[in-house]
Amino acid sequence: MDTALGRKFPRAAERAPRVRFTDLPTTVEPMARLGREIGHADLWVKRDDRSAPLYGGNKPRKLEYILGDALARGRRTVITTGGTGTHHGLATAIFARHVGLRAILVLLDQPLTDSVRRSLLLDFAAGAELHYATSVARVAARAARICAREILRGAPPYIIPTGGSSPLGTVGYVDAAFELAEQIRAGEVPEPAWIYVASGSVGTVAGLSLGIQLAGLRTRIAAVSVTDLLPPSPRKVAFLARRCLRYLRSLDPSVPAIEVRADVVRLEAGYVGATYGAPTAAGAQALEQLRATESIVLETTYTAKCLAAMLADVHSGSLAGVPVLFWNTYSGVDPATHLGPLPDYRELPAAFHPLFTKPLTTVA
Repeated sequence: MDTALGRKFPRAAERAPRVRFTDLPTTVEPMARLGREIGHADLWVKRDDRSAPLYGGNKPRKLEYILGDALARGRRTVITTGGTGTHHGLATAIFARHVGLRAILVLLDQPLTDSVRRSLLLDFAAGAELHYATSVARVAARAARICAREILRGAPPYIIPTGGSSPLGTVGYVDAAFELAEQIRAGEVPEPAWIYVASGSVGTVAGLSLGIQLAGLRTRIAAVSVTDLLPPSPRKVAFLARRCLRYLRSLDPSVPAIEVRADVVRLEAGYVGATYGAPTAAGAQALEQLRATESIVLETTYTAKCLAAMLADVHSGSLAGVPVLFWNTYSGVDPATHLGPLPDYRELPAAFHPLFTKPLTTVA
């Protein structure tokens, strides 16, 4: 079995739909230079930024199962939603194209940065059909109209929830937790007291939470909220984890019917900034500090805010003397290396053109 979940529960892994994108396990490495700078000797990073050759981060682990299911059901098109700078949408477009599926992205307006502009160009270069909306309600309405159009054409699309956070997608991070448990047993990393991970649509956090509990780890999760659109909560995380557990048990009844606990997760809600996607000064400072000490690149919407929360907790003394793991969910792979030259923005649908001419959002 090429996954930690498969080594623990081979029947579940054999029966779950999956198409392989990842190169696992991702390494766990000490952040010694950052630790010396901030006075904490036991800092670690899980390098999910290197999770897959085509595009890294947390999305490939989820999309292996989601797109595997789409293929198993004979679908030819997938549709999903996110912000204009969505990493989930970009990953969906890249991996859908890789397995011969067409991707449709319905994108919500978010604060404008250079990375948002580049993501849109990468989406288009990856072959995605792009649609633009200015509110959550309009995203939902546009997605519904597109689904109806595709159904009338005789090819109903496979609907992927925002962030890939379905019970099926969550399996990818149950596996990631078992992967970490194997690395702990092998002596590659001490068992963390805390994992710090960014939380948007909560699929990553729910999978880690369930996997940690199934693996018998004592680790807790600091889920750093990055969104004010659909704010995460420990209850929402536990609900998705329970649905994922029911799915796994439907595949393999030997998966224990544990009582999923919400107290494994602590939500850190003070780092979102002005709104979803808005850069923050704390995030920008954390991003530069990690780049300077460990040469690890983050981004301003998710991972920089998560790191800022971890650094603040280190400085407060609340993490003194315990191992702490930062789970890097940002892709360290530049997809432009395999997508070829990026298009001129005027090749995109006209609704996106103003995003390339109006001023960028400044750091708050």
